[in-house]
Amino acid sequence: MIKRNFFRSVIKLSLCASIGLTAFTFASGNQAHAATETSLQLIDSGKEFIGTPYKYGAPAGITYAFDCSSFTQYIFDAMGVSLPRSSSSQASIGAKVTKENLSVGDLVFFNTSGRGISHVAIYAGNNKILHSATSTGVTISSLGESYWHKRYVTARRVLKS
Repeated sequence: MIKRNFFRSVIKLSLCASIGLTAFTFASGNQAHAATETSLQLIDSGKEFIGTPYKYGAPAGITYAFDCSSFTQYIFDAMGVSLPRSSSSQASIGAKVTKENLSVGDLVFFNTSGRGISHVAIYAGNNKILHSATSTGVTISSLGESYWHKRYVTARRVLKS
């Protein structure tokens, strides 16, 4: 009797451990990539422009004002990554990333106009985005803010790991 209970306990423990390891293995495949030296440099470079005014249609390559996509285009270009000019065009390149798997340096896209993708930001980690906003210029905002949360559309990874 004692032997039988012991073996049942061992089998239960083995089964639980097996299920736990399987869950861990599958879950780890969906984890966000860790921030890299490149992605951290990208964010640091972007932070240097905090407070730079917003200007709709700001020409590519200027730094006295940005709109959202000219900002991402400029910052990524400095890291050797060429991006298209508009936010909707930027949303078509790179690898799609789920919101749960965002990594520092990912492009995050929003529908702020009611007509599809109309805003782009850079994921800065800790649920924060670095972007050029109409009201504040280049700033850091929380992705969890009601405004951004409701308007989130998708994200893309364009930096190489």
